[in-house]
Amino acid sequence: MTIGVGGKTRDEALATLSDMTAGIMPITAEEFAARVAKAQRLLRAQGLDALYINAGSNLYYFTGTRWYPSERMVGAVIPAEGALEYIAPAFELDTLKGYMTIKGEVNTWHEDESPYALFGDILKRLGYAKGRIGMDESAAFFISDGIRQACPDLELVSGKAVTAGCRMQKSTAELALMQRAKDMTLAVHRAAASILREGICVTEVEAFIDAAHRKVGAAGSSFCIVLFGEDTAYPHGVKNPKCLELGDTVLIDTGCKLQGYNSDITRTYVFGEPSPRQRQLWELEKQAQAAAFEAAQLGRPCGSVDKAARSVLEAAGFGPGYAVPGLPHRTGHGIGLDIHEWPYLVANDQTPLAEGMCFSNEPMLCVPGEFGVRLEDHFYMTKDGPRWFTQPSHSIDDPFGILV
Repeated sequence: MTIGVGGKTRDEALATLSDMTAGIMPITAEEFAARVAKAQRLLRAQGLDALYINAGSNLYYFTGTRWYPSERMVGAVIPAEGALEYIAPAFELDTLKGYMTIKGEVNTWHEDESPYALFGDILKRLGYAKGRIGMDESAAFFISDGIRQACPDLELVSGKAVTAGCRMQKSTAELALMQRAKDMTLAVHRAAASILREGICVTEVEAFIDAAHRKVGAAGSSFCIVLFGEDTAYPHGVKNPKCLELGDTVLIDTGCKLQGYNSDITRTYVFGEPSPRQRQLWELEKQAQAAAFEAAQLGRPCGSVDKAARSVLEAAGFGPGYAVPGLPHRTGHGIGLDIHEWPYLVANDQTPLAEGMCFSNEPMLCVPGEFGVRLEDHFYMTKDGPRWFTQPSHSIDDPFGILV
């Protein structure tokens, strides 16, 4: 039996876990203010008069205000010069103020009024009646369309150069939160592997992983993919997942959030004794992951990392390109407040790798009709090159390095 796989009951496995959140430091008000200041510098550099940020991760990133997007317009305006202002429904005013870290004037609208016309009034008061406005690229179409109709004199363009320009490179405080979140999820992975037994079903493992994330101090799993046998050949699972049998490949992909920052780790191993074919493909996947890591050097384009991993698999006869059997998706994605965010480790992303950028490294090998192998760890760029958040799987026989 693979080392660390099976042998424990649910309660025994949970007993090995404890709260891991002691000593974590949330993002300070000073850092939020510095983010707004950087956004304003980028606005001026881009020739933009203001940036609209919508409820969601962008609003939180710049203001510390946690608010989920809905059909009601809630957001903030960051002008190129001066203080930011909020826009929100009048009945939410007191609630919104309670969530603010960066304070600002709140412009409100009643249910029978247009928030888009109010947006135009705000820009007019700020001196940008005919301004060039960067729009939050994650905002729903109805918001930009509503503004466009209500404010025809405003020029609306994508604000991605500012939002991504700020968020792609993480601060020391952000890296610390992400490191702890990933440490928590890796501990959960080890515990989850230990409860596997013949006949266990996906739903039981998913429930355990959620409970385990709570035990280490998260609010539960932010997502969870559990696959056995041939189902592992499909990156995001199948409609009717099978229960576990001896000899099955096991793929578990899960994560949690800590102060809004995400973890995301995948482990693949075998329940039982690996076959020669399972060993072959597992080792090939590990080589592709290592090649991607080595290719991640400062100044190189993100796409070069994808090419390095893909070339390993293609040299072994898989692919080419996105064809299966092979690697059907990008090698990795940026991560932070969003589980998938810019930039991306995909061939056509020419963004130069820079200090503070964070990525998944997961060049999955998919062989429909057999099984798949995804080994996913994340790394961040330092002045000396890439550094792992979590160390990759040790071996197919000892995936968690228990006997190392």
